[in-house]
Amino acid sequence: MTMKAILFDIDGTLVDSNDHHVSVWDETFRAAGQAFDRQTIHDQIGNGTDMLVPTLMLEADKATQEQLGEAHGDAFKSRYLRQVVPLPKAGESLRHASERGRKVVLASWASREEVDHYVDLLDARDVVDAGTSSDDVEKTKPAPDIFFVALKKVGGVGAEETIVVSDTPCDVEAVGKCGIAAIGLLSGGFTEQALRAAGAIAIYADAEALLADYARSPLGT
Repeated sequence: MTMKAILFDIDGTLVDSNDHHVSVWDETFRAAGQAFDRQTIHDQIGNGTDMLVPTLMLEADKATQEQLGEAHGDAFKSRYLRQVVPLPKAGESLRHASERGRKVVLASWASREEVDHYVDLLDARDVVDAGTSSDDVEKTKPAPDIFFVALKKVGGVGAEETIVVSDTPCDVEAVGKCGIAAIGLLSGGFTEQALRAAGAIAIYADAEALLADYARSPLGT
């Protein structure tokens, strides 16, 4: 089956932002009187606020979840967003896929402002066919909603003709619920074991390594 569309996660996959998100969540939780080690927080990166906060703060009600999510979002955009840099060859990977006839979709639950910023940072505005943001869904990852929306935005492409590239086990698990295969990247700090356990069909160090092996990877089929 020829792949017609590639859904790329952004944070930790195309841009080096995961550690920044860990730092902001650490600050946000501490301000709320809670403290977790960085690895514990990192293990939840990729999950949306509605999943991340109650996993760590079992007593947090919906209002508290929303308050902490807004605090995190405001702090990240005001103090960290401009520090984020592209991961090696990430923009080139998007362009390479587009030039070979694949639909390029950014499947992210980041805010629309962040997604727009990253598209420009990757110099990819002319090759991205569609994208998602937190505005598109009520339930964030690891619920599969983002990927269903992304697939719908592509139009005319089936799940079996689509593949996802992501760095987080929760993404890999979520796309499996949509019948979409996933390639895992180690650039976000998750282990190969965790990505394979979630269902990744192939593992690469980062976007640069995937680009170098593009023709032999599942993207090249």
